[in-house]
Amino acid sequence: MTPPTPPYPLLRLDGDHHVHSTFSDDAVSTPRENLEAARRAGLRVVRMVDHVRTTTTYVPELVAAVRALPGVDGLTVLTGVEAKILDATGRIDAPADVLAALGTTTGVDRVLLADHQLPGPDGPWSPRETAARLAGGLRPADVIELLVTGTIAAMRRAGRAQLAHPFSILPKIGLGEDDVPDDLLDELAATALATGTPVEVNEKWGCPGPRVVARLDAAGVGLVASTDAHVAADVGVYRRLAGAG
Repeated sequence: MTPPTPPYPLLRLDGDHHVHSTFSDDAVSTPRENLEAARRAGLRVVRMVDHVRTTTTYVPELVAAVRALPGVDGLTVLTGVEAKILDATGRIDAPADVLAALGTTTGVDRVLLADHQLPGPDGPWSPRETAARLAGGLRPADVIELLVTGTIAAMRRAGRAQLAHPFSILPKIGLGEDDVPDDLLDELAATALATGTPVEVNEKWGCPGPRVVARLDAAGVGLVASTDAHVAADVGVYRRLAGAG
């Protein structure tokens, strides 16, 4: 039987850079269970990540829980928090002290910037609100520009970010990655390079797609694979990214 052809042949699938635990209210596995899953999958790196908002208080407990995990030979464990981009100026929905401690001995390694909502000029627009504005006459090009420029601004604010499932909001509002022009992708790539921001290719959401990945890769942007697992059984399991479905 001929093995499937992966859509991203140069993307390493021996790391999982976006894994959720019970610190997120929509995940079911503990950090320890995720660690064991990463070991069983033969991963070389796993990033433990959980959702935050500006009011979140549990991050010190998350950091302590991850750092208390036993070492696994050949496996590097990283940390992060996932937060949405709030508006076109790049404000981030994470506690100020968490953002200030990024990369320090007391903080998480990175903030994962997520487009769960559109970063509008007056705050986050839900997919439903954004779709309604499009139906009311807002130009798709203006929506795309808000998304990309808001993401760029958030990368600059954070300094130590990772782009989580970029462009995942587009299908929810009736648009797609083909609507993103090359010049905006190039601006995104230039900022990712300048800020040292890796971009994840997400198994769960199937984004970004081959065109965007190829353009980012050609610009030299660091690309990492993620499952966005919310249960340990999914950690390090790549089907879509491996070309198997």
